[in-house]
Amino acid sequence: MPNLPTILILDDDPSHLKLYAWVVEQAGCRALTVQVKSSSLDLPEGESISLVLMDYRYSSSLTAADIVGAVESVFPGIPIAVLSELYGMPPEMKAHAIAFIRKGEPQELVNRLKGFRETGVLPQALAT
Repeated sequence: MPNLPTILILDDDPSHLKLYAWVVEQAGCRALTVQVKSSSLDLPEGESISLVLMDYRYSSSLTAADIVGAVESVFPGIPIAVLSELYGMPPEMKAHAIAFIRKGEPQELVNRLKGFRETGVLPQALAT
């Protein structure tokens, strides 16, 4: 079996974690989920992570910037993509994230992750 890229998914909603883990697996990648809790998150140290998919809005005292800081301290240089119901990249995330993917468009996510799996680069949004 080939070495599959591991995608770390960060969200505060357990149902979103399940759904997006399934979508990531449909793209031929390994999904690893972490639920953002009210004031903490437990990142899986020692894992070989290829890409982080993170929500932007959390029902937590942690902000997206706090979470980026925690991720970058455990996984320096890891590419981060924002997965959100928003319609575009939040301005404060542009310096930290390589891509924006809209929630609710699972085929777009599958297609882009397949490209990432094959090339190691997350393709920009596909034309609709």
